[in-house]
Amino acid sequence: MWLYWLAGALGVCCLLLLVYLLLMKRQLHKIAEELRKNMDIDYNHRLSVTLFDRSLETVAAEINRSLDYQQRLKYTAQCAENHLRQSLSDIAHDLRTPLTVIKGNLQLIAGSGELTAENMDYLAVCSEKSETLRQMADAFFELSVLESDSRPVPLQKVDLTKLLMQFIADHEPVIRMQNQEPEVVFPPHTVTVMADPQMLGRMLENLLNNALRYAQGSFQIRLEQDGVVFANTVVPENRPDPARLFDRSYRAEPSRTSKNAGLGLYIVRLLAEKQQAAAEASMDGDLLTLRLRFRTEAPQAE
Repeated sequence: MWLYWLAGALGVCCLLLLVYLLLMKRQLHKIAEELRKNMDIDYNHRLSVTLFDRSLETVAAEINRSLDYQQRLKYTAQCAENHLRQSLSDIAHDLRTPLTVIKGNLQLIAGSGELTAENMDYLAVCSEKSETLRQMADAFFELSVLESDSRPVPLQKVDLTKLLMQFIADHEPVIRMQNQEPEVVFPPHTVTVMADPQMLGRMLENLLNNALRYAQGSFQIRLEQDGVVFANTVVPENRPDPARLFDRSYRAEPSRTSKNAGLGLYIVRLLAEKQQAAAEASMDGDLLTLRLRFRTEAPQAE
């Protein structure tokens, strides 16, 4: 008889142990879910343990202390980022007025007709550098505006075929001034994407400027089913890192003698994110490919 009683007791213990393990698994799953959510800077919840287990409560308490510390770090980092953005905006804004005055005065001096040829060369250098600085200030100002504006962007159906054809036609003089003959490839059907036309035009302009600045020989502009591709060869010593190409202030030139702030492609990425699109980069030998992918709709019948 006692064997039956012992078997029954062992069965009850096994059942209780199984229930306890299931509850423990559920509690651990909840802890893991809370830890994933706490990676978001706007999420600030602490762990609570419903299962009575002193060891688990101790672990949860230590995790909560760690989460408190991480939240303070995230808040400090966010404050520093906001302060940096505001500082960039203020500096860029403060630079624009004196740069405009400097450029205007340089133009007046150039038109005075009282300078020697050597002085005119010096003046040309000053004018070129002031224009470079003005472009950098404008880029930093645009960046500060984009990063601080968190409002959703209303997307609309855009005829990308028509927009890209108009863009190429408008920028043909600039392209020819650089002695470039781009290869332009269009598919046989009309491509429509969901985007903001002004933002899309700004992205194309930055990609074109990048191609004109770094392309060796010709470059290609290719319209695809879900976006646009810019492809060009680069010199081996300036081969960029595709994984970092859209990072802020990244430049492939090790000497950093470029006349730009390295913000053009970073702005492309920001604009892509605001339109629920993607900006991608890849290297195949010396061929650099930059691709924009947008949300699409079905192609219209010709």
